Amino acid sequence: MSVWEFTAVYPGSFDPITLGHMDIARRAALLFPKVVVAVSEAKHKACQFSLGDRLFFVQESLSDIPNVEVTSFQGLLTDFVGRVGAKAIIRGLRAVSDFEYEFKMAWMNRRLAPDIETIFLIPSEEFAYLSSSLVKEIATMGGDVSSMVPEVVARKLGSETGGSP
Repeated sequence: MSVWEFTAVYPGSFDPITLGHMDIARRAALLFPKVVVAVSEAKHKACQFSLGDRLFFVQESLSDIPNVEVTSFQGLLTDFVGRVGAKAIIRGLRAVSDFEYEFKMAWMNRRLAPDIETIFLIPSEEFAYLSSSLVKEIATMGGDVSSMVPEVVARKLGSETGGSP
């Protein structure tokens, strides 16, 4: 049973999705009847993986959660949230360093769309250190990231770096 009776959007570039992202998505799915995991085109970032790859990774990784829908979006997040009829934005916080940036974004989103709330969730302690950037860096140097990302991502990272997942 959901705590809230409205849709939430969990946005991100997910370049790539990590077990920490998956943990936040699972937590959100327990709170809301529908969670839209929205993969950003992220034109402002230099992503390692294409939008198509990132969508595939997220779809494969979250396919076992029945109330999660995966899609992509471009443009303002608040516009997308409105288009899908959601009332909340889910953001993950790993550390105090995340909070300042996320707090500013929440205030800006509230300014753009006062009827949309930002909900902060923290991952399980075992995933608090994970970030896509660190995962990519470790994989680039030949490190094993299989305990940090879903299997589909570990295989791809292993094949791109010439290592094994």
